[in-house]
Amino acid sequence: MPDKEFKSLKEFYPYYLTEHTNTTSRILHFIGTGLVTLAFFTGFLFHEWRFFIAMPILGYGFAWFGHFFFEKNKPATFKYPGYSFASDFILFYDLLTGKQGFVAKK
Repeated sequence: MPDKEFKSLKEFYPYYLTEHTNTTSRILHFIGTGLVTLAFFTGFLFHEWRFFIAMPILGYGFAWFGHFFFEKNKPATFKYPGYSFASDFILFYDLLTGKQGFVAKK
């Protein structure tokens, strides 16, 4: 899809899903976002700043590995950082609840 200006997260999310169709990549995104969430709460509960520093490394490390080696595309974060960040958590929730599968629907 050529560069597009999205007007809302609701409009962006379907595009985000088209960039996340590889099963291994979805699993890596799920792991990364789960670890980010765990790091946030651990850092907050134990007042340990190192967990906050680890958050972008955990989240982007797993996600970008999935994009570069399995999706073979450029992460949407580079063009749409805000929408992409929010969509990571929406996809995490959708995978957790079964609304989306780890095997993407064709």
